Amino acid sequence: MEDIKFVRINRDVENTSRYDKEFTLEKARQVRNFHRSIPVYEETPLACLDGFAKSHGLGAVYVKDESYRFGLNAFKALGGSYCIAGYIAKQLGLEPSEITFEKLSDPSVKEKLGELTFVTCTDGNHGRGIAWTAQQMGVNSVVYMPKGSAQERLDNIKACGADASITDMNYDDAVRFANSQAEKNGWIMVQDTAWEGYEELPLGIMQGYMTMALEAAESLDKMPTHIFLQAGVGAMAGGVTGFFTDYYKQKGLPAPVITIVEARVADCYWRTVSADDGSIHNAGGDIQTIMAGLACGEPCTIGWEVLKNHGDFFASVTDEVAASGMRALGRPVGNDPLVVSGESGAAAFGFVTEITEKDEYAGIRGDLGLGPDSVCLFFSTEGATDRENYRKILAK
Repeated sequence: MEDIKFVRINRDVENTSRYDKEFTLEKARQVRNFHRSIPVYEETPLACLDGFAKSHGLGAVYVKDESYRFGLNAFKALGGSYCIAGYIAKQLGLEPSEITFEKLSDPSVKEKLGELTFVTCTDGNHGRGIAWTAQQMGVNSVVYMPKGSAQERLDNIKACGADASITDMNYDDAVRFANSQAEKNGWIMVQDTAWEGYEELPLGIMQGYMTMALEAAESLDKMPTHIFLQAGVGAMAGGVTGFFTDYYKQKGLPAPVITIVEARVADCYWRTVSADDGSIHNAGGDIQTIMAGLACGEPCTIGWEVLKNHGDFFASVTDEVAASGMRALGRPVGNDPLVVSGESGAAAFGFVTEITEKDEYAGIRGDLGLGPDSVCLFFSTEGATDRENYRKILAK
């Protein structure tokens, strides 16, 4: 089986998305102000991998290491915390600029709003972020996980006080089940995918991810020529793409070339772009991949709206490509810092590792324009969230 499939989106002119106004630099600063109000907030490191860049024929390589975020080993709490904060603030009549962690976690909030229960579906990281946020703010959380989810990820969610369980459904069916339970029990659905009639809360999650993008943008000493983003439902990819499009537009500069990388068995964006027929093409069935965080067969409607207008290339990769990225980050070149990256977090890095090491992908390198002047930015969105599997892959 071909490890990498690759396609350029068919876009004749620079388009605009109806969501562009939601992913501006001004909005990102507002979101980060909220995150900065969380007592355990610290900016995560931006690793500079000069050794890897030189050995792979690139100018510079940067990796935003989200394994340090809030002590949760993944970036997802950025979206979950901002989404829940936005919901509670709206119930209290607060403006977005007024939102702080201290205000929302005050005991008086419960007196005004009563018991609140937030429900979600997750492969692990998003659910842990929701459970952690709920615990910090004194509200309840219920978390459903798709079949095949790692026990370690379930245990981590339960440790944050959630009522969590692994279902016998795939991710997309488990999302529908979670939504049905929300409607049945009067809970609040907080999902990082959107569909018709359900966009406000997912939008808040996507906006929450802009904090890590803003941190990275301000830490870079060179403008990236290329940004590589992994996608499941596409919430993170859409939020980060929307931000960087606006960030460089405000500076009068063109946006970097943006490539979206998906797991082969859940490559709904790649299928949709490849078909180029105006329809969404889902990936269904029994979706099994080591990239658990990317095992989502139906795209987020907001994510697709942003990516179809501002993304450039889409890649579909096998599990071995993700494993290649984990090993490349886990075995630093020269004096490069170690980046512990999980299966989903390393997918995009694995894609670039493979196409810069193997002659068979020279055409892809050419399409991307990768070379000694290229400055590449990645987001390692998780650490070793399944430590047993991480050790197995690194040992290979």
